[in-house]
Amino acid sequence: MDEGGARIRRRVRVRQRSRPGLGSVFAAPTAAELEPGDEEEEEEGELKETVVGSRREKTVEVEVEVEPAQNNDSEEDMFGDYDSFAENSFLAQVDDLEQQYMQVPQLRKHASDLTIKDLCSGSIKHNKLSITTVGNFTELKVDEHTKNQKWQHTCLTLNSVQERKNLIYSLPTSGGKTLVAEILMLQELLCRRRDVLMILPYVAIVQEKISGLSSFGIELGFFVEEYAGSKGKFPPIKRRGKKSLYIATIEKGNSLVNSLIETGRISSLGLVVVDELHMIGEGSRGAILEMTLAKVLYTSKTTQIIGMSATLTNVEDLQKFLQAEYYTSQFRPVELKEYLKINDAIYEVDSKAENGMTFSRLLNCQYSDTLKKMDPDHLVALATEVIPNHSCLVFCPTKKNCENVAEMICRFLSKQYLKHREKEKHEVIKNLKNISSGNLCPILKRTIPFGVAYHHSGLTSDERKLLEEAYSTGVLCLFTCTSTLAAGVNLPARRVILRAPYVAKEFLKRNQYKQMIGRAGRAGIDSIGESILILQEKDKQQVLELISRPLENCYSHLVQEFTKGIQTLFLSLIGLKIATNLDDIYHFMCGTFFGVQQKILLQEKSLWDITIESLRYLTEKGLLQKDTIDKPKEEIQYSFHITKLGRASFKGTIDLAYCNILYRDLKKGLEGLVLESLLHLIYLTTPYDMASCCDPDWMIYFRQFSQLSPAEQNVAALLGVSENFIGKKASGQPIKKKVDKDIVNRLYLSFVLYTLLKETNIWSVSEKFNMPRGYIQSLLTGAASFSSCVLHFCEELEEFWVYRALLVELTKKLTYCVKAELIPLMEVTGVLEGRAKQLYNAGYKSLTHLANANPEVLIRTIDHLSRHQAKQMVSSAKMLLHEKAEALQEEVEELLRLPSDFPSIAASSEKA
Repeated sequence: MDEGGARIRRRVRVRQRSRPGLGSVFAAPTAAELEPGDEEEEEEGELKETVVGSRREKTVEVEVEVEPAQNNDSEEDMFGDYDSFAENSFLAQVDDLEQQYMQVPQLRKHASDLTIKDLCSGSIKHNKLSITTVGNFTELKVDEHTKNQKWQHTCLTLNSVQERKNLIYSLPTSGGKTLVAEILMLQELLCRRRDVLMILPYVAIVQEKISGLSSFGIELGFFVEEYAGSKGKFPPIKRRGKKSLYIATIEKGNSLVNSLIETGRISSLGLVVVDELHMIGEGSRGAILEMTLAKVLYTSKTTQIIGMSATLTNVEDLQKFLQAEYYTSQFRPVELKEYLKINDAIYEVDSKAENGMTFSRLLNCQYSDTLKKMDPDHLVALATEVIPNHSCLVFCPTKKNCENVAEMICRFLSKQYLKHREKEKHEVIKNLKNISSGNLCPILKRTIPFGVAYHHSGLTSDERKLLEEAYSTGVLCLFTCTSTLAAGVNLPARRVILRAPYVAKEFLKRNQYKQMIGRAGRAGIDSIGESILILQEKDKQQVLELISRPLENCYSHLVQEFTKGIQTLFLSLIGLKIATNLDDIYHFMCGTFFGVQQKILLQEKSLWDITIESLRYLTEKGLLQKDTIDKPKEEIQYSFHITKLGRASFKGTIDLAYCNILYRDLKKGLEGLVLESLLHLIYLTTPYDMASCCDPDWMIYFRQFSQLSPAEQNVAALLGVSENFIGKKASGQPIKKKVDKDIVNRLYLSFVLYTLLKETNIWSVSEKFNMPRGYIQSLLTGAASFSSCVLHFCEELEEFWVYRALLVELTKKLTYCVKAELIPLMEVTGVLEGRAKQLYNAGYKSLTHLANANPEVLIRTIDHLSRHQAKQMVSSAKMLLHEKAEALQEEVEELLRLPSDFPSIAASSEKA
C-alpha cells in the first residue's frame, strides 16, 4: 500500500444513530469503564474502540459485549433494518459503531468528526479494519472475530490484491462478498484518488446501492453517480477535486467505458467491480459485459478488475480472460440445510449418502379432505412451521401460480394470523392504495392481512418497493415469488420452499437452484436456514442429478449474439480507434472470453473467418468503410473507418439489427412530423424488440383507434395503418392488403404509452388495454431508455437536428411519467411516484427541500417511512444536490480560466 495514500484523511461527521444493529443490541459502556490503560483480552463477539485524546499517544480502550440476537417485533428489527447493502457492508458496521459511540456521554461532546486513515494504510494486514483519528477524533476498530470474517481478511491480504492484480472471488450467497468489494472501492477513491466503476445486473439493485452509499459519499467526499435506465451523463463530468463512484447496469457500464476511452480518460478509472460475474455467460447482456471488460483490459493497464459471484464453475477460462487471481471459500454466516419433499416424507440432502439424500422426518399435519385437495403439496403445513415469527419464501414456476398459491395459503390460515402486527398490515394496505391512486389489487387486499403477498414482475415498482419494505421489517412474513426475486433484490428468509423443480416449463438449472436456496438464512437473525424442494416421483431422478451435479459452465455469447455481440464490439473498436485493421481486430478478439474458449465454441469456422465475415457484414450494411493501405514489398492490407451511420449507432448503443430501420423511420418522420400531439414522437421511441413480441387485442386497438383526433389519425396514415385494416382484424374479416406487422404492433404500444403520458395512471391504462400493470411499467422504462439512445443517435447525424430538443423533453417525460412538479423529487434515487406525492404534499417540493430535511421530522410527517429509509433518501438528495452544484461551479471556473493558447502566453513562451 503506498505511503502517500496512508496520509490522506477524510472527515466523517458523526450523527446519532438510533436504529439497532444487524440482529444485535450493543450495550454502551459506563463512564467507570472508560479508564485509561485498561487492557483486556479480545474475545469473540466484542468490539474495540480506541479514543485518541490528543496528538500524543494516549489511548483508552472500550470493550463492549454483544448480546445474543433476539427475535423482536419492532418496526425495523426483524431483518435488522435489512437491505442487501447493509447485510455485510462496511457502512453498516460504521453505522452500528457510531450508534454505540454516541451513547457514551464523555465521547459524545467530542463527536464532531471522524477521519478515515487505516483504510488507506496496511492495517488490514493486522486483522482489523479501523478508522484512525487525531485530537478530538476517534479510531474505530472492527476486530476480525466480530465483523470482518476470517475469509475476508485472508482475501484482502492476498499478495495479488495488495499488488493490485485482477481478482475473481466466489462464495456462497450471504457469505459477505460485498464487504471486500466495498473496502477496495473506498481505498481506490480515498487513498489512490481514482474513480471507480461498479457494475450491477439490474436497475433496482443499482438504485438500492446508490441509496446505501450516498451518505458515505457525502461524509467522505466523493460522488456517487447513477448510470441506469435513461440516467447518466456521457462522457461523465470531469471532476478536478472529488472522485466519482459510478454505479451502473451492464448496458450503461459499457457506454460509460466507451465514453471514457473516447475522451482519453480511461486511465482515471482505477477499479472496476463486477457483481454476479457469472452473468458474462448469459445471452446478450453477457456479451455486453464481456466486451466492456475486454476493452478495459486492452486500453488501460492500470485499471484493476474485481469480479465476484456465488455461482462460478469454469473459473480457469475467466481467469485467463481477466488475467486474474482466484479466491474461493465455502464460508456462510448461517448454516444452510437442504431438504427434498416427496409425498409426506422429507429427506435431507446428503452428498455422502448412496443416493444423495437421507430420510429426515414425516410431515406431521392434520389435513381435511378439502385441504388435501386444495394443497396436495402441504405448502400450508410447511409455511406455518415458521411463520409469522420467522419469514418464508415460496418460489413458484409462473406468475399466475404465485397469485394462486398466496390466495390458497391465506384461505387455510387461522384467524390468529390476522392479529400479528395487525395495525402495521393495515398501514401497508393504506399505503398501497395511496401510491396507486386509490387502487388495490384484490388478491393483495385478501392476503396482506395474513402477512402474505405475491412478488413478481406484474407488480409496479412502487408496489414491489413497498412490499419489500414491509417484508424486510417483518410486517409481511411470506412471499410467493418467481425465480427473478432470487437474482434481484436480496430478501432472505428462515425457510425457502421451491414449489416445483421448474421455472415456467423448463426444468431447474443448478445455478438457478443455488440462487434460490441461497436466500435461506438471515445473517444476524437466524442460526440456521432451510430450503425445501417439493417434487413428484416422476421428477425424482432428475432432481437427484440436479442436487449432485456441478454448476453449469459459463460460456461466451459474443458470437452467438451476432448484432448485440461481435458486430457491436467491432463497430466500437473501430469507432474508438482501439483497433482499425484486420490484424489488430483479430488480436483483440483473441484476448476476449470468446477468444479463450474458441476451441470449445468453434467447430466449423475459425476465429479469423468469423472476424472477416463480421467486418464484411458491417461494411455491406454501410456502418464501416474499408480503406486500402499499400505497404511496399508486402501484401495489401485493409484498415477500416466508421461511417456517420455507424458512429450514430455506436454512440446511441442501438441494436445493429434495427439501426437501418431506425434511420429510415426518423428520415420518413422528417417528411411530415406531426407535433400537435406526442403520438408521433412516442412511436419513434417505442422499442423495436418489445413491438416484435407484442400481440394486440384487436377490439381494444379498434376502440382506441376510433377515439383518435384528426392529427393523431394522420400519424397512423403516415405509418400506413388504416382504421379499415384494424376494423377488419377486430371483426375477423380476411385482409387482402399487406401491412407491416411490426409497424402495426409498434403503433399499438405507442397508444399504450401515449395514453399513459396523458393519464399518468398505470392502473387505468392497465384496465383500458387489459395488460398487466407491471408490463406497462416495463414498457415505459424501455421506452425512456430507448428514447435516450435515439437522442444520442440523432446527435451524431446533422440531418436529425430537429429531433434533439424534442427528444430531451420526451425522455424526461417517459422517465418520470408524472406531473411536472414531482419530477425534481423523483430525480432522487429510490423516490418513486407514491413517495414523491407524499413528500410534495408535506411541503418538500424541491431537491433543496429534501436535501435539507431532518430525517426525524420526515419519519413523523411521511407515512410508512422508516428511519433508515429517511436517512438514505436525504443522503441521496444531498448527493444529487452536491453533484449539480459542483458541475455548475466547475463550468464557471472553466469559463473564467485563461485559455492555454492565449496569444500573449504563446508569444512570451516563443521569446523564451
